[in-house]
Amino acid sequence: MTGHRTVGIRHAVPPAEAPAEWAAQAEAALADHLDADTIRRAPACIAAVSHRGRIIAVARHGQPRRDGVASGRRTVFRIASMSKSFLAATALSLRDEGLLDLHAPADRLVPGLAAARFDGAPAVTTLDALLSNRGGLAEDNPWGDDHLGDSREQMATLVAAGLTLSARPGTEYQYSNIGQSLVGRAIEAVTGRDVESVVRERILEPLGLTHTRPDAGDYPTGTDLAAGFRTFDDGATFTPEPYVGSGALACIGSLFSTVDDIATWMQFLGSAFGDDPAAPDVLGAASRREMQTARALMPAGGSRFAGRDLDGAGYGYGLMIEHDRRFGRIVQHAGGLPCFSSHMRWHPATGIGVVVFGNSDAFGAGGVAGALLGDVLGRIDAPSAVVRPWRQTIAAARRIDLLLRTGRPLSDAGALLARNVLRDVPEPVREQRLRAALAQVGPVRPDLAPLEQRVVGATDGSALRWSVPCERGALVCDVRMVGLPDPIVQTFTIAVAGPTGRKPEDETADVTDHHAVDLG
Repeated sequence: MTGHRTVGIRHAVPPAEAPAEWAAQAEAALADHLDADTIRRAPACIAAVSHRGRIIAVARHGQPRRDGVASGRRTVFRIASMSKSFLAATALSLRDEGLLDLHAPADRLVPGLAAARFDGAPAVTTLDALLSNRGGLAEDNPWGDDHLGDSREQMATLVAAGLTLSARPGTEYQYSNIGQSLVGRAIEAVTGRDVESVVRERILEPLGLTHTRPDAGDYPTGTDLAAGFRTFDDGATFTPEPYVGSGALACIGSLFSTVDDIATWMQFLGSAFGDDPAAPDVLGAASRREMQTARALMPAGGSRFAGRDLDGAGYGYGLMIEHDRRFGRIVQHAGGLPCFSSHMRWHPATGIGVVVFGNSDAFGAGGVAGALLGDVLGRIDAPSAVVRPWRQTIAAARRIDLLLRTGRPLSDAGALLARNVLRDVPEPVREQRLRAALAQVGPVRPDLAPLEQRVVGATDGSALRWSVPCERGALVCDVRMVGLPDPIVQTFTIAVAGPTGRKPEDETADVTDHHAVDLG
């Protein structure tokens, strides 16, 4: 990338444009994961790999209506609960304009919620809690699918009768379609318009998502719409069924879309973590990062995250966030309704995304997308994050590295050090430890490359790790700053490197081992 010095040997800063070999690797991954056993579970399916909003590889199978016409990139599939991310973005845009208070009691805008009870007592929840699925409402996926087309009047009557909560609001993750739909009612209360129109005008139209609409009837005659099918014998036979209706719950599960529109949507959201966020006038980058930051802790085990190796997982606003032990932050959301299965997931550090659609609820788009993205990221050896150390961090590392190479004590760093550094490890102890380390690896080599070429990692901007090659091995040095107005060193350690030369010999693997370091 022009203007950036990338270090860390293994993990370079991802390029602005996808290299040709990335597309080739994505094509190979698609071939591996859309095998015969997978594609037989839906009459039609499509999977695409994108980079920063541009599709770089796509695979299509089957006939979306079983009428002899093959599926294509313009085939429109129902995306079901992927719709929740559009609802959340709309709510945050209203919040940013001062029209919606996410932390006020939600019953101010949805009066029926005042009748909600937990353990028989009144329970107050907020739009923030409802959007992040910690509003206290019980899981309701099968029920929600069946009632997607219920009218606003029917749902208002149901809510006013007193919802029975299964958890104290704000404390536990429980996926609630009713809860999130009530955010739609709040949006209608402050705008005086139906939520679908607000989503369209605030999000879909400004981003050019012209193929993303809330109802099949919104598409012109001749649109390549995937019909819905069900199978109960693993794809041996399929039964066509009409679309589930679009009513009061439509804002959380009714949208239809294409792979290209969703690629654009993933880039809009994921780019909020970079230096050049897309379309900042539609929704600010900070608000988009809120959507992609966990607010409700989710158990990382079980079927939802089967096959993942995670440090943790959580629900943000309309999106799920995985903290992968190899690739770091991955953002995703599934969609499932009778006759449809969909999934989108992306890796903000590289801009790589995956979207998978099938027109059968047995298709299992989530499993396909999860394995596909992990495979593509592994094939390109993707970094888990891009870290830019502070200039003070780099300057301190240079100074300390020079002291080490010239045999001078750390105390010569003077004002670069916080007071605790020489108190926590007294100079005689530090020198004894260094002598013991050098006894293992030999003297420091005299022909060392500049420090910038020896950087091997950084956890964040306040820290830097670099190697010091010696005659029989290497040392690994770590400096960490404290974020004062003028940052100074709060810790400095030296250890004997393990076989890779990049980590202390007794240190366990960590996701930060795969960070790319950008020295600017």
